[in-house]
Amino acid sequence: MDTADQLQPVRLDPVGADQHAENERLRANGPATLVELPGGVVVWAITHHDTLQELLADPRVGKDAKHWNLYREGRLPEGWPLMTFITVPGMTTSDGADHRRLRGLVSQALTPRRIAELAPAIEQRVARLLDGVAGLEGDFDLRTHFAYPLPMQVIGELLGLAEEQQGLLHELSNTLVSSSATPGAGAAAARNLAGLLAQVAAAKRAEPANDLTTALIAAREEQDRLSEAELIGILMQLVVAGHETTLNLICNAVRALLANPDQLALVLDGTVSWSAVVEETLRYDGPVGQFPMRYALEDIQVGDVLIRRGEAMLASYAAAGRDDRHYEDPNRFDLTRENNRHLALGHGPHFCIGSSLARLEAETALRELFARHPGLRLADDADPRPIASFVSNSVSTLLVRTS
Repeated sequence: MDTADQLQPVRLDPVGADQHAENERLRANGPATLVELPGGVVVWAITHHDTLQELLADPRVGKDAKHWNLYREGRLPEGWPLMTFITVPGMTTSDGADHRRLRGLVSQALTPRRIAELAPAIEQRVARLLDGVAGLEGDFDLRTHFAYPLPMQVIGELLGLAEEQQGLLHELSNTLVSSSATPGAGAAAARNLAGLLAQVAAAKRAEPANDLTTALIAAREEQDRLSEAELIGILMQLVVAGHETTLNLICNAVRALLANPDQLALVLDGTVSWSAVVEETLRYDGPVGQFPMRYALEDIQVGDVLIRRGEAMLASYAAAGRDDRHYEDPNRFDLTRENNRHLALGHGPHFCIGSSLARLEAETALRELFARHPGLRLADDADPRPIASFVSNSVSTLLVRTS
């Protein structure tokens, strides 16, 4: 049985230039492949669907960086671009009772009833954005003018963020999810984002409002259940996850539909639902590529390798979505696929807490976009280059035209 010190790691492309081709090579190496991240950091990538599903719910796997030997021993490079992912206090970096406490506080504001109540407001926002798109001449970037502002405005309203703050929050968020940022850029973005959110929290303390930020502050100050660091960490995670993934999901769905006109015809004539579009996109081209980081709490055998206690793992969501051991013809975008259950939104205790909201936003956006523009197509000179990150899985621009 092979261990990390007996294997030569595969260098993961920090800019994610062709994630699906890279994932195919990783899957061929087995369910767990040793990979090298920026800065020479070596971890395991879990790329097979069934193995990833098992490990996401395995009590022998943790999310707190104190379990990672490299972090605990101070052996990570200074300015490492992914450091914020593993150190920001909150739901994505906690285990057990702490995780249940933090998740419980946030879930009080994201109940199914609350999400359903947001539907009319989301439809109105989509309509306004499409009105704006109608005023654009020629080719336009769907990502900038439609896919980005919708989830940013929705999470901004939930958290009570001023509209003028949202552009900077998005810019800082982009840097945080980049695996190709220059040394120190991620840490600087994290500091700036934390500082901005601390100002938001201070404003809500002075003037409480009917939003999630105020509710979290109340949980901290009245129930003494939330530390200041946890408050800022949760707000940071909600800002980043609350719009980046939905933005990528909308773009990836539009790309897949325009590249597969036979599938687009099925949804436009009502043969399949917009929900089917969202679920198949999540499987086929999910918004997250490689998500850091999980840690072995004890030695874990995975296939022919042994992941030792204290070693780290990437959740390779995009790779699992095209695993031919689990899906038939996985590289085909097929809206009639019977087995399209996926892991794109996680699994187990850390399943995406905002999954219902993301699905609602994406379904509404796609339905209304193609209702107004059934002839939407890629621009003639469209060059949909990927986001320079193996964490995000989407394109940096999506040039389209409506006629």
